Amino acid sequence: MDTADLAPHAHQVLPEATLPGLPNHYRGKVRDNYDLPDGRRILITTDRISAFDRALAAIPFKGQVLTQTARYWFERTADLCPNHVLAYPDPNVVVGQRLDILPVEVVVRGYLAGTTSTSVLTRYRAGERAMYGHRFPEGMRPNERLPDAIITPTTKAFDGGHDAPLTEAEILGRGLLSAEQWRTVSEAALALFARGQALAAQRGLILADTKYEFGTDRDGRIVLADEIHTPDSSRYWFAESYPARFAAGSAPESFDKDFVRNWVVARCDPYTDPIPEIPADVVLETAAVYIRAYETITGAPFALPDPAEVPLDRIRRNIDAYLAANPIR
Repeated sequence: MDTADLAPHAHQVLPEATLPGLPNHYRGKVRDNYDLPDGRRILITTDRISAFDRALAAIPFKGQVLTQTARYWFERTADLCPNHVLAYPDPNVVVGQRLDILPVEVVVRGYLAGTTSTSVLTRYRAGERAMYGHRFPEGMRPNERLPDAIITPTTKAFDGGHDAPLTEAEILGRGLLSAEQWRTVSEAALALFARGQALAAQRGLILADTKYEFGTDRDGRIVLADEIHTPDSSRYWFAESYPARFAAGSAPESFDKDFVRNWVVARCDPYTDPIPEIPADVVLETAAVYIRAYETITGAPFALPDPAEVPLDRIRRNIDAYLAANPIR
């Protein structure tokens, strides 16, 4: 799908999802959440795209892509780990169990890659060889496959904080997780990643790394939360071009979702300056990349809605119908 196909839908964005009448509204970077008194949480994934600790724009259908990609993966990994999903009333909405989120973010890596301060490649380039409780050999190259997938946990930053690297010893020593919780989370994360890599390979993709968020339910059971293997939480590369690019020392071919980020960085200091208005062609190009990612990952076509449809009106109608059939207890 190209930008010409999306042009008639440029107005169908969901920058926010404020729905009066639903209780306990909490707005995250991307999702608007509502906690029902019976333990359910309504999560509405908007089209907001954030970077540099601020919202930059709204990308048409981004929220739908994330919700439906996560649905694809939740349904194909439910045998490995229970997840929070109860229902999908709308393409942008998941109803899940409300969980107590564990204070450790579980990042699984299959390659020496990344650009953030906590990534193994960034730290390896800085001379570190012992990271996250693992030791890396000398002479590794950027984006090289690791002998085995590894977990590189970080603190789970809340309220705008920053993630910090952890080791298993630190997780247990600081009491962030019990030994049993860490064992359960580790085994689940590695199994989920292996399943993700295997299914991605069938679609011509390499799942290079990803992050998982876990919580506990009312019975203390470990449950997979948030999203899984989406373009926002995972790094995907195209398998066909990877060997030649790696041999040449070039970056692997990937879903380039950074049109908005790169456009902003070229025009201002995004941490201190006002963000300029982002052109419509940049927004539509980013939307096309997200849709391409959905179609490639899932193998399913992305169906565009009627251009007259207002996303928030549809969401309100579908949530009302869901709650009429499943009343708040």
